Amino acid sequence: METETRLLLQGENPTDPVEARTDQEPAYFIRPSFAARVVNRLYSWITRVGLGLPNSYVLQVSGRKTGKIRSVPVNVLSYNGKVFLVATRGSTQWSRNVLANRNITLKRGRLRTEFRVRVVLAAEKPKILKAYVTRFRWMVRRFFPVPAGAPSASFAPIADRYPVFELIRL
Repeated sequence: METETRLLLQGENPTDPVEARTDQEPAYFIRPSFAARVVNRLYSWITRVGLGLPNSYVLQVSGRKTGKIRSVPVNVLSYNGKVFLVATRGSTQWSRNVLANRNITLKRGRLRTEFRVRVVLAAEKPKILKAYVTRFRWMVRRFFPVPAGAPSASFAPIADRYPVFELIRL
């Protein structure tokens, strides 16, 4: 699956021209291809009925503008006794929705668990990103310019590109 890298700003429409915006810092985002969107929908359905991989869930979050429930398949990382979500494509729509509404639901089959999220600070991200890339290497390596075997310090320069959230069970 090919991906297109495009920088988006907070609240920007993907069809708006990027060069017209000079007042804000661009957010990192890797736009999914048509094929990737189709695979995500299929995998979302598989996970929703309970047939996905063990760490795969469907994230449900209220849209920041419409309030409608938005769903997307995600991989949940268990690390040092805590649970984390990483936006591997950067500043995605779901990560922006999570920032606006800190309550989310993870669904898998009949299991439905509600969480409150905490935004992980930049200083904490390198170790979590390394663990995430190591754990889900075969799925996410194309989104990270640092190999899974690299030391945690190698992830520090790119940590700001990827929103990371700690999940706190309600």
